[in-house]
Amino acid sequence: MSRAFVFPGQGAQTVGMGKALADACPAALAVFDEVDAALGEKLSTLIWEGDQDSLTLTRNAQPALMATSLAAMRALESEGVRIDAAAFVAGHSLGEYSALAAAGAISVSDAARLLRTRGEAMQQAVPVGEGAMAALLGLDLATARKIAARAAADVGEVCQAANDNDPGQVVISGHAGAVKHATELAGAAGARRAMLLPVSAPFHCELMEPAALAMAEALSHVPIEAPKVPLVANVLAHDVAQPETIRSLLVEQVTHSVRWRESVQWMVGQGVTEFWEIGAGKALSGMIRRIERGAVTRTVGTPDEVKAAAASIA
Repeated sequence: MSRAFVFPGQGAQTVGMGKALADACPAALAVFDEVDAALGEKLSTLIWEGDQDSLTLTRNAQPALMATSLAAMRALESEGVRIDAAAFVAGHSLGEYSALAAAGAISVSDAARLLRTRGEAMQQAVPVGEGAMAALLGLDLATARKIAARAAADVGEVCQAANDNDPGQVVISGHAGAVKHATELAGAAGARRAMLLPVSAPFHCELMEPAALAMAEALSHVPIEAPKVPLVANVLAHDVAQPETIRSLLVEQVTHSVRWRESVQWMVGQGVTEFWEIGAGKALSGMIRRIERGAVTRTVGTPDEVKAAAASIA
Protein backbone atom coordinates (compact mmCIF):
# COMPACT_ATOMS: atom_id res chain seq x y z
CA MET A 1 0.00 0.00 0.00
CA SER A 2 1.43 3.38 -1.03
CA ARG A 3 0.99 6.17 1.52
CA ALA A 4 1.56 9.90 1.89
CA PHE A 5 2.31 11.83 5.06
CA VAL A 6 0.33 15.09 5.15
CA PHE A 7 0.73 17.98 7.59
CA PRO A 8 -2.03 20.34 8.77
CA GLY A 9 -2.22 24.11 8.43
CA GLN A 10 -3.57 26.99 10.46
CA GLY A 11 -6.88 26.36 12.18
CA ALA A 12 -5.89 22.99 13.64
CA GLN A 13 -4.30 24.54 16.75
CA THR A 14 -5.67 23.70 20.20
CA VAL A 15 -4.23 24.37 23.63
CA GLY A 16 -2.60 21.20 24.93
CA MET A 17 -1.74 19.76 21.52
CA GLY A 18 1.37 17.59 21.55
CA LYS A 19 1.62 17.46 25.37
CA ALA A 20 0.82 13.77 25.60
CA LEU A 21 3.40 13.06 22.89
CA ALA A 22 6.04 15.07 24.75
CA ASP A 23 5.24 13.28 28.01
CA ALA A 24 5.39 9.85 26.40
CA CYS A 25 8.35 10.22 24.04
CA PRO A 26 11.70 11.94 24.72
CA ALA A 27 12.27 12.52 21.00
CA ALA A 28 8.95 14.37 20.77
CA LEU A 29 9.79 16.51 23.80
CA ALA A 30 13.13 17.34 22.19
CA VAL A 31 11.30 18.93 19.24
CA PHE A 32 9.47 21.37 21.50
CA ASP A 33 12.76 22.15 23.30
CA GLU A 34 14.43 22.81 19.96
CA VAL A 35 11.64 25.15 18.83
CA ASP A 36 11.76 27.01 22.16
CA ALA A 37 15.52 27.48 21.77
CA ALA A 38 15.23 28.61 18.15
CA LEU A 39 12.64 31.26 19.01
CA GLY A 40 14.23 32.29 22.29
CA GLU A 41 10.98 31.83 24.20
CA LYS A 42 8.89 29.08 25.77
CA LEU A 43 6.40 28.59 22.97
CA SER A 44 5.78 25.13 24.43
CA THR A 45 4.30 26.71 27.57
CA LEU A 46 1.86 28.70 25.41
CA ILE A 47 0.97 25.56 23.42
CA TRP A 48 0.29 23.46 26.50
CA GLU A 49 -0.90 25.94 29.11
CA GLY A 50 -1.78 29.19 27.31
CA ASP A 51 -5.08 30.59 26.11
CA GLN A 52 -6.60 29.76 22.76
CA ASP A 53 -6.63 33.39 21.54
CA SER A 54 -2.88 33.78 22.07
CA LEU A 55 -2.14 30.43 20.46
CA THR A 56 -4.31 31.37 17.46
CA LEU A 57 -2.26 34.49 16.72
CA THR A 58 -0.62 33.79 13.37
CA ARG A 59 2.91 34.37 14.69
CA ASN A 60 2.34 31.66 17.33
CA ALA A 61 0.04 29.22 15.55
CA GLN A 62 2.39 28.63 12.63
CA PRO A 63 5.51 27.47 14.54
CA ALA A 64 3.30 25.75 17.15
CA LEU A 65 1.59 23.56 14.58
CA MET A 66 4.91 22.70 12.96
CA ALA A 67 6.37 21.74 16.36
CA THR A 68 3.39 19.48 17.07
CA SER A 69 3.64 17.80 13.66
CA LEU A 70 7.38 17.19 14.03
CA ALA A 71 6.89 15.85 17.55
CA ALA A 72 4.44 13.31 16.10
CA MET A 73 6.91 12.46 13.35
CA ARG A 74 9.72 11.90 15.86
CA ALA A 75 7.41 9.71 17.93
CA LEU A 76 6.68 7.66 14.81
CA GLU A 77 10.39 7.33 14.15
CA SER A 78 10.85 6.13 17.74
CA GLU A 79 8.41 3.33 16.87
CA GLY A 80 10.46 2.40 13.81
CA VAL A 81 8.49 4.30 11.12
CA ARG A 82 10.90 6.29 8.96
CA ILE A 83 9.96 9.11 6.60
CA ASP A 84 10.57 6.83 3.61
CA ALA A 85 7.55 4.78 4.70
CA ALA A 86 5.76 7.49 2.68
CA ALA A 87 5.98 7.91 -1.07
CA PHE A 88 5.30 11.66 -0.74
CA VAL A 89 4.95 14.39 1.86
CA ALA A 90 2.61 17.36 1.54
CA GLY A 91 1.36 20.12 3.80
CA HIS A 92 -1.52 22.55 3.76
CA SER A 93 -0.07 26.09 3.63
CA LEU A 94 2.26 26.35 6.67
CA GLY A 95 2.13 22.53 6.77
CA GLU A 96 4.46 22.59 3.79
CA TYR A 97 7.23 23.68 6.18
CA SER A 98 6.35 20.81 8.51
CA ALA A 99 6.52 18.41 5.56
CA LEU A 100 9.93 19.73 4.52
CA ALA A 101 11.30 19.48 8.07
CA ALA A 102 9.94 15.94 8.41
CA ALA A 103 11.63 15.00 5.13
CA GLY A 104 14.97 16.49 6.20
CA ALA A 105 14.97 19.36 3.71
CA ILE A 106 15.11 22.05 6.43
CA SER A 107 15.97 21.84 10.11
CA VAL A 108 13.31 22.11 12.80
CA SER A 109 15.04 25.24 14.13
CA ASP A 110 15.05 26.92 10.72
CA ALA A 111 11.41 25.92 10.15
CA ALA A 112 10.43 27.50 13.48
CA ARG A 113 12.23 30.76 12.72
CA LEU A 114 10.88 30.89 9.16
CA LEU A 115 7.32 30.33 10.34
CA ARG A 116 7.62 33.01 13.00
CA THR A 117 8.81 35.40 10.27
CA ARG A 118 6.06 34.19 7.93
CA GLY A 119 3.35 34.62 10.55
CA GLU A 120 4.47 38.12 11.48
CA ALA A 121 4.93 39.19 7.85
CA MET A 122 1.49 37.90 6.85
CA GLN A 123 -0.09 39.73 9.78
CA GLN A 124 1.72 42.99 8.97
CA ALA A 125 1.03 42.89 5.23
CA VAL A 126 -2.57 44.09 5.64
CA PRO A 127 -3.88 46.14 8.60
CA VAL A 128 -6.31 44.24 10.82
CA GLY A 129 -9.86 44.70 9.56
CA GLU A 130 -8.93 45.57 5.97
CA GLY A 131 -8.73 41.99 4.76
CA ALA A 132 -10.93 38.93 5.11
CA MET A 133 -11.33 35.31 4.08
CA ALA A 134 -14.50 33.30 3.56
CA ALA A 135 -15.34 29.67 2.91
CA LEU A 136 -17.73 28.93 0.06
CA LEU A 137 -19.33 25.53 0.62
CA GLY A 138 -21.07 23.61 -2.12
CA LEU A 139 -19.36 25.39 -5.03
CA ASP A 140 -16.55 24.12 -7.24
CA LEU A 141 -13.34 26.04 -7.98
CA ALA A 142 -14.43 27.40 -11.36
CA THR A 143 -17.64 28.86 -9.90
CA ALA A 144 -15.81 30.27 -6.88
CA ARG A 145 -13.28 31.96 -9.16
CA LYS A 146 -16.04 33.56 -11.22
CA ILE A 147 -17.74 34.85 -8.07
CA ALA A 148 -14.46 36.23 -6.69
CA ALA A 149 -13.69 37.96 -9.99
CA ARG A 150 -17.16 39.50 -10.16
CA ALA A 151 -16.96 40.70 -6.55
CA ALA A 152 -13.54 42.22 -7.19
CA ALA A 153 -14.85 44.03 -10.28
CA ASP A 154 -18.02 45.22 -8.56
CA VAL A 155 -16.21 46.66 -5.55
CA GLY A 156 -12.93 47.60 -7.18
CA GLU A 157 -10.89 45.60 -4.68
CA VAL A 158 -8.96 42.32 -4.48
CA CYS A 159 -10.88 39.04 -4.13
CA GLN A 160 -9.31 35.74 -5.17
CA ALA A 161 -9.62 31.99 -4.63
CA ALA A 162 -7.11 31.19 -1.88
CA ASN A 163 -7.61 27.52 -0.94
CA ASP A 164 -9.08 24.85 -3.19
CA ASN A 165 -9.64 22.42 -0.33
CA ASP A 166 -12.01 19.79 -1.72
CA PRO A 167 -14.74 19.47 -4.36
CA GLY A 168 -17.23 21.47 -2.30
CA GLN A 169 -15.06 23.86 -0.31
CA VAL A 170 -13.16 26.82 -1.73
CA VAL A 171 -11.80 29.62 0.46
CA ILE A 172 -11.60 33.14 -0.98
CA SER A 173 -9.38 35.95 0.23
CA GLY A 174 -8.92 39.69 -0.30
CA HIS A 175 -10.22 43.05 0.84
CA ALA A 176 -12.97 42.76 3.44
CA GLY A 177 -15.61 44.57 1.36
CA ALA A 178 -15.02 42.46 -1.73
CA VAL A 179 -14.98 39.20 0.22
CA LYS A 180 -18.24 40.07 1.97
CA HIS A 181 -19.81 40.92 -1.40
CA ALA A 182 -18.58 37.58 -2.76
CA THR A 183 -20.35 35.71 0.05
CA GLU A 184 -23.61 37.40 -0.97
CA LEU A 185 -23.03 36.49 -4.63
CA ALA A 186 -22.21 32.92 -3.61
CA GLY A 187 -25.50 32.57 -1.82
CA ALA A 188 -27.33 33.69 -4.93
CA ALA A 189 -25.26 31.22 -7.00
CA GLY A 190 -26.46 28.29 -4.92
CA ALA A 191 -23.72 27.90 -2.34
CA ARG A 192 -24.80 25.66 0.52
CA ARG A 193 -23.11 28.11 2.87
CA ALA A 194 -20.83 31.13 2.56
CA MET A 195 -19.20 32.23 5.78
CA LEU A 196 -16.51 34.66 6.82
CA LEU A 197 -13.61 32.97 8.61
CA PRO A 198 -12.14 34.11 11.95
CA VAL A 199 -8.71 35.00 10.56
CA SER A 200 -6.58 38.06 11.14
CA ALA A 201 -5.34 38.56 7.59
CA PRO A 202 -6.25 37.66 3.97
CA PHE A 203 -3.81 34.82 3.27
CA HIS A 204 -2.88 33.41 -0.15
CA CYS A 205 -3.84 36.38 -2.30
CA GLU A 206 -1.95 39.23 -3.94
CA LEU A 207 -2.36 41.43 -0.85
CA MET A 208 0.29 39.21 0.76
CA GLU A 209 3.02 40.47 -1.61
CA PRO A 210 4.87 42.31 1.23
CA ALA A 211 4.97 39.02 3.15
CA ALA A 212 6.30 37.20 0.08
CA LEU A 213 9.16 39.71 -0.14
CA ALA A 214 9.92 39.17 3.54
CA MET A 215 9.98 35.40 3.03
CA ALA A 216 12.26 35.69 0.00
CA GLU A 217 14.75 37.54 2.21
CA ALA A 218 14.41 35.09 5.11
CA LEU A 219 14.66 32.01 2.91
CA SER A 220 17.79 33.33 1.17
CA HIS A 221 19.73 32.70 4.39
CA VAL A 222 18.46 29.17 5.09
CA PRO A 223 20.06 25.99 3.75
CA ILE A 224 17.63 23.67 1.98
CA GLU A 225 18.49 20.07 1.15
CA ALA A 226 16.73 17.69 -1.22
CA PRO A 227 13.89 16.06 0.79
CA LYS A 228 14.27 12.37 1.56
CA VAL A 229 10.91 11.82 -0.14
CA PRO A 230 9.39 14.18 -2.73
CA LEU A 231 7.26 17.12 -1.63
CA VAL A 232 3.92 17.68 -3.37
CA ALA A 233 3.96 21.47 -3.50
CA ASN A 234 0.90 23.66 -2.86
CA VAL A 235 1.69 25.91 -5.84
CA LEU A 236 2.28 23.12 -8.38
CA ALA A 237 0.02 20.30 -7.12
CA HIS A 238 2.73 17.81 -8.05
CA ASP A 239 6.10 16.63 -6.76
CA VAL A 240 9.30 18.61 -6.42
CA ALA A 241 12.68 17.68 -4.97
CA GLN A 242 15.16 20.34 -6.16
CA PRO A 243 16.19 22.61 -3.25
CA GLU A 244 16.24 25.87 -5.21
CA THR A 245 12.85 25.13 -6.74
CA ILE A 246 11.48 24.47 -3.25
CA ARG A 247 12.94 27.78 -2.05
CA SER A 248 11.20 29.75 -4.81
CA LEU A 249 7.91 27.87 -4.35
CA LEU A 250 7.84 28.72 -0.63
CA VAL A 251 7.96 32.39 -1.64
CA GLU A 252 5.27 31.98 -4.32
CA GLN A 253 3.07 30.05 -1.88
CA VAL A 254 2.44 33.20 0.20
CA THR A 255 0.46 34.91 -2.58
CA HIS A 256 -0.74 31.86 -4.55
CA SER A 257 -3.66 29.60 -3.83
CA VAL A 258 -3.26 26.30 -1.99
CA ARG A 259 -4.11 23.63 -4.56
CA TRP A 260 -4.97 20.93 -2.03
CA ARG A 261 -7.71 19.15 -4.00
CA GLU A 262 -5.46 18.82 -7.03
CA SER A 263 -2.49 17.77 -4.86
CA VAL A 264 -4.47 14.90 -3.36
CA GLN A 265 -5.81 13.89 -6.77
CA TRP A 266 -2.26 13.90 -8.15
CA MET A 267 -1.01 11.66 -5.32
CA VAL A 268 -3.91 9.26 -5.87
CA GLY A 269 -2.95 9.20 -9.54
CA GLN A 270 0.56 8.15 -8.50
CA GLY A 271 -0.86 5.18 -6.60
CA VAL A 272 -1.26 6.61 -3.09
CA THR A 273 -4.13 4.92 -1.30
CA GLU A 274 -3.44 5.84 2.34
CA PHE A 275 -2.91 9.29 3.89
CA TRP A 276 -1.50 9.83 7.39
CA GLU A 277 -2.32 13.23 8.90
CA ILE A 278 0.70 13.95 11.11
CA GLY A 279 0.08 16.39 13.97
CA ALA A 280 -2.92 18.27 15.31
CA GLY A 281 -6.52 17.76 14.26
CA LYS A 282 -8.21 15.84 11.49
CA ALA A 283 -9.33 18.53 9.01
CA LEU A 284 -7.12 17.22 6.19
CA SER A 285 -8.48 13.70 6.59
CA GLY A 286 -12.00 14.98 6.05
CA MET A 287 -10.96 16.90 2.95
CA ILE A 288 -9.10 13.89 1.55
CA ARG A 289 -12.10 11.59 1.94
CA ARG A 290 -14.28 14.14 0.13
CA ILE A 291 -11.70 14.35 -2.68
CA GLU A 292 -11.14 10.60 -3.02
CA ARG A 293 -13.86 8.49 -1.44
CA GLY A 294 -11.77 5.33 -1.57
CA ALA A 295 -8.79 6.81 0.27
CA VAL A 296 -7.80 5.45 3.66
CA THR A 297 -6.98 8.18 6.19
CA ARG A 298 -5.29 7.96 9.58
CA THR A 299 -4.69 10.69 12.14
CA VAL A 300 -1.36 10.53 13.95
CA GLY A 301 -1.35 13.05 16.78
CA THR A 302 -1.48 11.14 20.09
CA PRO A 303 0.70 8.38 21.59
CA ASP A 304 -2.03 5.79 20.96
CA GLU A 305 -2.41 6.90 17.35
CA VAL A 306 1.35 6.74 16.87
CA LYS A 307 1.49 3.18 18.19
CA ALA A 308 -1.50 2.12 16.06
CA ALA A 309 0.03 3.67 12.95
CA ALA A 310 3.36 1.94 13.55
CA ALA A 311 1.62 -1.38 14.18
CA SER A 312 -0.29 -1.08 10.91
CA ILE A 313 2.92 -1.41 8.88
CA ALA A 314 5.01 -3.52 11.25
